[in-house]
Amino acid sequence: MNHHFFKHWILMIPLLWPCLKVAETLKAEKAQRAVPPPGRAKRGWVWNQFVVPEEMDTVQHVGRLRSELDNGNNSFQYKLLGTGAGSFSIDERTGDIFAIQKLDREEQSLYILRAQVIDTTNGKAVEPESEFVIRVSDINDNEPRFLDEPYEAIVPEMSPEGTFVIKVTANDADDPTTGYHARLLYNLERGQPYFSVEPTTGVIRISSKMDRELQDTYCVIIQAKDMLGQPGALSGTTTVSIKLSDINDNKPIFKESFYRFSISESAPSGTSIGKIMAYDDDIGENAEMEYSIEDDDSKTFDIIIDNETQEGIVILQKEVDFEQQSHYGIRAKVKNYHVDEELAPAHVNASTTYIKVQVEDEDEPPVFLLPYYIFEIPEGKPYGTIIGTVSAIDPDRRQSPMRYSLTGSKMFDINGNGTIITTNLLDREVSAWYNLSVTATETYNVQQISSVHVYVQVFNINDNAPEFSQFYETYVCENAESGKTIQIISAIDRDESIEDHHFYFNHSMEDANNSSFMLIDNQDNTAVILSNRTGFSLKKEPVFYMIILIADNGIPSLTSTNTLTIQVCDCGESGNTETCADKGLIFIMGFKAEAIIAIVICVMIIFGFIFLILALKQRRKETLFPEKTEDFRENIFCYDDEGGGEEDSEAFDIIELRQSTVMRERKPRRSKSAEIRSLYRQSLQVGPDSAIFRKFILEKLEEANTDPCAPPFDSLQTFAYEGTGSSAGSLSSLGSKATDQEEDFDYLNDLGPRFKRLACMFGSAVQPYN
Repeated sequence: MNHHFFKHWILMIPLLWPCLKVAETLKAEKAQRAVPPPGRAKRGWVWNQFVVPEEMDTVQHVGRLRSELDNGNNSFQYKLLGTGAGSFSIDERTGDIFAIQKLDREEQSLYILRAQVIDTTNGKAVEPESEFVIRVSDINDNEPRFLDEPYEAIVPEMSPEGTFVIKVTANDADDPTTGYHARLLYNLERGQPYFSVEPTTGVIRISSKMDRELQDTYCVIIQAKDMLGQPGALSGTTTVSIKLSDINDNKPIFKESFYRFSISESAPSGTSIGKIMAYDDDIGENAEMEYSIEDDDSKTFDIIIDNETQEGIVILQKEVDFEQQSHYGIRAKVKNYHVDEELAPAHVNASTTYIKVQVEDEDEPPVFLLPYYIFEIPEGKPYGTIIGTVSAIDPDRRQSPMRYSLTGSKMFDINGNGTIITTNLLDREVSAWYNLSVTATETYNVQQISSVHVYVQVFNINDNAPEFSQFYETYVCENAESGKTIQIISAIDRDESIEDHHFYFNHSMEDANNSSFMLIDNQDNTAVILSNRTGFSLKKEPVFYMIILIADNGIPSLTSTNTLTIQVCDCGESGNTETCADKGLIFIMGFKAEAIIAIVICVMIIFGFIFLILALKQRRKETLFPEKTEDFRENIFCYDDEGGGEEDSEAFDIIELRQSTVMRERKPRRSKSAEIRSLYRQSLQVGPDSAIFRKFILEKLEEANTDPCAPPFDSLQTFAYEGTGSSAGSLSSLGSKATDQEEDFDYLNDLGPRFKRLACMFGSAVQPYN
């Protein structure tokens, strides 16, 4: 197929010839793509590319499009199509292309556009659309930039020269293929003389040793320039923060060369005495230190570390005694925990300090010579036997005397010198051990007290004879044959024996000659009882008593006499004694039931007798004063208080006893004898307007005189109501006044047999006086 048209590109920018090689390559690729598949016409456009510089501020001519069919009659119209066509314009008549805005290669370095030629006479395309490329060439308009900022590095102090610190890298956005736009060089702006930088790699290294204790942080400024630092090159800077890490190149040193502390002798182990301090210029793990005491054979003190403050705390490891040693002198040293081998020479000759500890005297409690005491005593010792002696001393220099007291048992006592004695007989079978507590008190200071435990062991002596181990109910059948086993017996001993108990059984010699039974010792702490004859009679001899002697193996040996009761039983044809035991049980149970019934009957009789006595006494009380049940239409005032005698005028207000409408006037005090006689006569004559009350008084007086069951003491019956206008005064002695005149009590003989006792008492008392 023949080509009717061809595209002709005219390069307008001669400065960018290096880009033509790339353009030729793209042209070849385009030519290959332009080969049509079979059956299609081949396009008449041949494309090329334009190169335009970036950063143009004015309208810049890029190039011209022209068709070979264009004969210059201005009938062809050129159009520009495609993405990015807005950045360019084209002269529709001539095909000239212009950049109408500023281009930035870093934003877009390549524009792919399409061109089309239209015949204006008929409006048809002269040839098909064809693509072409506009490349933006680079200029050095971007300075180097450090992308990994901020930079921080840590390097050990005292590192040697040439030690790697960190690598910094800058980036230039310009085209690295264009000249030296992206070729960078690094330069150290600040950081001399301790650091250096490699110009092409950006590696920072140490150029001299540095001490962290003098300065621990350095700020280094690195500059990067493009175009290999030539004139007109652009540059960028970054800051690198370099910190020096610590190494243990300093040993700890004490702040003070001498310390003085004091400690009470009563301070317990573990008490803090004081603090010492060393300082270390290093930090962190390298500043951790340990304290120790040099040449301390007594091991009295120790030093521990406070992990927060790194202070050394001096503590008391063993208790001190002012009386033994009043002061101590120790030397402490300090060193680091973690020291590298290469740094060991810097830590020789550890720092030391001297510590003086003064022991303060205290009033200490008594101290017993032993932590506890164990005494032994045989049982049965008499009262006052010495058990042992405890002793306590005053550890202070004044050596105060001691007083002792004992608690824990009333079987012992202790005297002033600490000797423990018995106050009762001791029996091992009652108690084999006694736990006592002895207290020692200083005489000069009773607040100082100490106690010690005393253990008393009571030894056994053979003071308990053996005895039957149980109560035996032994039966023998009437038809028992000679040699039949009747009973197997054993024994016990309440004494304690170091060896095993061994008992010896023997039949009493007095009883063995005429005994119907015999005893055989089994040599195993048991013995067997056998019948010694054939046949027994329940009627003639229902019970036999066998005397058995039991001896123990104690020193000295003790022997007891024990009686075994053997009952004859009618065993029947079976010959078994178990039926005898059942009969005995039934008999005992019947006896017990009868006894219980009898006891219950006796208790019921006793309680009935008691209830009867109580009922009689209650009835007697009810009949002594029957007048209390009668109603005389009077106001009766009952009170149980006793007067205080004729001296007492304060105990009662007798106004409450006088409820009559007319109060009697107080009369001049007469003698007691005349007053009582007058009152006695008036009481028989004066009453509430009738003889009924007079008759009642006479009857009661007669009853009181003749009643043999009346109480054997004088009684005063008070009748508060004596009638209206009674001339009789009060019989009470509460209102009587003291008088110096002696009274004549002979009138008591006229008052009847009830007053004879008083007449004898007062008459006998007055006659000697007169």
